[in-house]
Amino acid sequence: MEETASAGTVAQEQPAILINKNEKIKKLKVMVAIDDSDGSFYALKWAVDHLFVAIGVAPEMSLEEVGMVVLVHVQQPSQHFTVVPVSPGGAVFYPPSSVVESVRKAQEESSAMLLSRALQLCKDKMVKAETLVLDGDPKDMICHAAEQMHADLLVVGSRGLGKIKRAFLGSVSDYCTHHANCPVLIVRPPKESST
Repeated sequence: MEETASAGTVAQEQPAILINKNEKIKKLKVMVAIDDSDGSFYALKWAVDHLFVAIGVAPEMSLEEVGMVVLVHVQQPSQHFTVVPVSPGGAVFYPPSSVVESVRKAQEESSAMLLSRALQLCKDKMVKAETLVLDGDPKDMICHAAEQMHADLLVVGSRGLGKIKRAFLGSVSDYCTHHANCPVLIVRPPKESST
């Protein structure tokens, strides 16, 4: 609906959120899968910019009324590599526990840095967020976490794998669309312009 200003110009109508004061507002719980790819951070930025706009449009709404983001990061379990030399003895070498421990610690530090960066992005946009770090296969763990946390929406980034790579490696986003028990939004990064 347009309103005509007294000077004869047309004023643009501001977007509004229709809220019936008697109805309880459902808080949106959005789970965003985070890894070290630019695509996952683009998906997070897209989600906070587009799904949590109510804060900017209706400043009287608090963060708790709008909802929250759950940032989930899945660490691949550290593999216990064995080295089997080709020799008549067939000796097997297992890495010392100190090596395994240092790999695990490096994974934890990497996860903490990723989630810190993601939390800062949410904080900058004034969106309430919490983190969840899991160990296992990302495909299964993300779907399981979305179910356990009763997520209203799962947001995943797209790495843009080609058909052949996707066939061999599998796609986390593709798996989630078929196995998650909530709606899944796959956010593709913008195509880079060659100009």
